[in-house]
Amino acid sequence: MAKTHLTIEGEKFLINEKVTYSDIDGTRPGAHGLLMNARFIQGIFDDAMEPERFARWGHSEWDPTANTERLIAALPEWYRYGLRAFTTGFQGGGPCFTAPNHTIQNNPFGEDGLNLDADYAERMDKLIRGADAVGMIVIVSFFYGSQTRWIEDEKAIRNAVTTASRFVKEYPNVIIEVANEMNIGSFANHPIIQEPEGMATLLDLARKESGGLPCGCSGGGGYHNREVAEASDVILIHGNGCTRQRYHNMIREVQSWNLNRPIVCNEDSQAIGQLQVAYKTQTSWGYYNNMTKQEPPADWGITIGEDTFFAHRMAEGIGIDTDPIDDQYYLQGLEPNWEYQGQRWLRLASLYPETISYVDFYRNGKFYDTAYDEPFSLHFQTNWRQGGIEVRDNDREWKAVIHLGDGEVIELEIRN
Repeated sequence: MAKTHLTIEGEKFLINEKVTYSDIDGTRPGAHGLLMNARFIQGIFDDAMEPERFARWGHSEWDPTANTERLIAALPEWYRYGLRAFTTGFQGGGPCFTAPNHTIQNNPFGEDGLNLDADYAERMDKLIRGADAVGMIVIVSFFYGSQTRWIEDEKAIRNAVTTASRFVKEYPNVIIEVANEMNIGSFANHPIIQEPEGMATLLDLARKESGGLPCGCSGGGGYHNREVAEASDVILIHGNGCTRQRYHNMIREVQSWNLNRPIVCNEDSQAIGQLQVAYKTQTSWGYYNNMTKQEPPADWGITIGEDTFFAHRMAEGIGIDTDPIDDQYYLQGLEPNWEYQGQRWLRLASLYPETISYVDFYRNGKFYDTAYDEPFSLHFQTNWRQGGIEVRDNDREWKAVIHLGDGEVIELEIRN
């Protein structure tokens, strides 16, 4: 029997009839009712095309069941820091750096959408029940853009919504996300997903077939649509690519619609300075680490650097006591197992990135480049994506020179 029941009252979430975080002594009233979350989209991932390529990152084989079980094992640690929800997907998400989306087949619905693959169903059941045991909510995403190419037509899309909704119907700790970023180009072959009017009908269908579970649908970073919001029980937004100002403006506009329902960002980036905006606007925020959490097999624990800093900032904003962190900066991407086909992805993680003006990077004592925008990555493309750096045999030293806004300069050096 389920132990974790989600309800919604106006803009606030309740778990087992208690406003979230209000059951923890000393927490901030402004955080009560929020649903701080993370994107663990590959929780039941598999690939029918080349699964053996995901035997990496220190793993000798690719095992989708073990990948799911490792996520379940990591949930209690995240819960202690205040994480109360995570997003996972029937069709997963795209690895950002190593495996092009068009080379992956991760679709449990079949072409007609009428059936759910038994192995996927087993992993999803295990994951939702694992979250239930900890006291967490699962935002279950049905469709991912590049994977809907395996679904034949709009009738099959409706069938898949019905199939997935009936599957999650028995779980009272689920929020449905019909599609991840409905407005992006990879949904162009399915206008019923991409157009607001069509999405509104799918939201109604999901709500009906799931027995009334709360439903929503996200758009790409910064996208928000009133018709979709009005058809949703939870207004899902993404902050990818947004500055804090742009993210703030989006939230304020959605709040001006006065729809009296929660606003949840369930995907942003490693740019944890966005938490400032989330707590100030009293909206929920979703951490997204595209390296450790979206490159299968994911490292689901709270890893050193970015994950640790997010966990502490989340707890700090809620008012959960944690042990202090001595080292507030970490040069990310030089860990032993995070090299792929001769490339690494380097960035400077910080507990308080808002205090940084810019970061100069040096390789082997020679200036390499400067990063001005959080999360201070080399070959910056946007706050959730960067280019790789070629790994050379003679690279023995990387140094980050951190220039803080108050004029202080901090040097962080790593030797291989």
